[in-house]
Amino acid sequence: MKTPRLLSLVALASLVGCASTPKPSPTPEAPAPEAPAPAAPAQTASTPPTEVPAVPLQQPKPLELVVLARPGTPIVTFRLVFHSGSIDDPKGKEGLTALTASLMAEGGTQKLTSAQLLETLFPMAAELDVATDKEFTTFSGRVHKDFLPRYLELFTDVLLAPRFDAAELERLRANAISDVENGLRSANDEGLGKVALDALLYEGHPYAHYTGGTVQGLKAITLDDVKAHAQRVFTQDRLVVGLAGAVDDALKDSLLSRLAGLPASGAPRVSLPTVPSTAGRAVIIQKQTLSTAVSMGYVNPVRRGDADFFPLAFALSHLGEHRQSIGLLFTELREKRGLNYGDYAYAEHFIEDPGTTYNRTNIARTQQDLTVWLRPVEPTHGMFATRGAVYYLEQLVNQPIPQERFDLMRGFLQGYSRLWEQTDPRRLGYAIDSLFYGTPNYLEQYRQALTKMTPQSVQEVLRRRLHPSALSFAFVTQDAKGLADALRASPPSPITYASDKSPELLEVDKSIVPFKLPVRADAVTIIPAQSFMEK
Repeated sequence: MKTPRLLSLVALASLVGCASTPKPSPTPEAPAPEAPAPAAPAQTASTPPTEVPAVPLQQPKPLELVVLARPGTPIVTFRLVFHSGSIDDPKGKEGLTALTASLMAEGGTQKLTSAQLLETLFPMAAELDVATDKEFTTFSGRVHKDFLPRYLELFTDVLLAPRFDAAELERLRANAISDVENGLRSANDEGLGKVALDALLYEGHPYAHYTGGTVQGLKAITLDDVKAHAQRVFTQDRLVVGLAGAVDDALKDSLLSRLAGLPASGAPRVSLPTVPSTAGRAVIIQKQTLSTAVSMGYVNPVRRGDADFFPLAFALSHLGEHRQSIGLLFTELREKRGLNYGDYAYAEHFIEDPGTTYNRTNIARTQQDLTVWLRPVEPTHGMFATRGAVYYLEQLVNQPIPQERFDLMRGFLQGYSRLWEQTDPRRLGYAIDSLFYGTPNYLEQYRQALTKMTPQSVQEVLRRRLHPSALSFAFVTQDAKGLADALRASPPSPITYASDKSPELLEVDKSIVPFKLPVRADAVTIIPAQSFMEK
């Protein structure tokens, strides 16, 4: 996944009349969720699927236009979403799509060098960003309507007339390699664990490699590769055009007219394979680090548009929305036991939208994954924390969410989901995603679904759709061998506390200490961090 690069250094707050993205609202004060009692005999749950087929996303028509006009604002928001991503990277040149997109957005145009492009955008206080994921690449921008004619030319020129400067390619290539070597491998244990889990769940699949590329793949890319790739994947038949804010017919016509200069079509879309179950596998990334990062999950056949998606999403939010202390895992593992900092759970792939606690838009995926993250955990507590997370996940299958807790979470999500659509870029992103998932008015559908859910109806879905036994695991830790031995032999992981704990908590611990993780002893692998995503 590629972090969007902001070309303008001026905050949007400097734009007249622009509503900058508010800081996330404080989590509502709420009673701590009651810890479930020790597991009762499990009810009969469904068997996890042995494979997840690739059910294609819906395909909008070429240059389909999505407009969310808001005459009261002086700001225009652009969002060009190409159904092209890292799955389009040729083997041996992993990172080509992200590097191509970066060179187009940041490397200048035929009329302007990279430096001149920045100098031109700066006095407009305008944005021009790009982000690449597995299946989608998004060029986005915002500008005050007073600068619209000039900005429109710049914004479209990065696609229609990119400079493709060799020196800029080398600069951006060096940045991309550094992102792998010095960012992913060295400075970001959470990100490293998530990418390692992707590679494990999707082994042999186009999703498997890091969106930003591999070291050797990036080194192999030539300027001719970049030029040819742009013609293959940034084409009209893969593009949805989004506009929001101060939009009129003249702008729509002008933008579509200019974008008609893109190639009409290019390479055939990648045909994604079925993903077989990787249940019970574990990969341990060994590196010099003081903590242990834990990521777990499985490829999930339930995605937006499925009748069971909203109840599943509700249950995972109950476990832990991103950085929300209302989550059950946050309360049980961090607040009560002091094991770590963050505990999060997601019914679909999560990438944080920079500057928020919300998921990015326009990262739709044909095959989704359900994941839980714990970070950072003291190494001596790594096994206990992992067992605890899976224990509470299993409770969702075995026991309905208590009514008081259920009502609390429903009220929280009714309000919190409105923050997900508080800006024009996010509203536009959701509207475009709905074209691919077939989910018009997605967030309003979610809120309506929440009003009809009950603890019993949610648990019925979880018994069919939530499969702790399907989990695979990725760890980032220093003592990889010690952790591997513990995963294989599965001895109890007793824990002591520096302060007194309630009898109820200690009783639950008696179930967590010997809890059997769904890890196969013959499926534990250690990978040195310095070799991960090398080629």
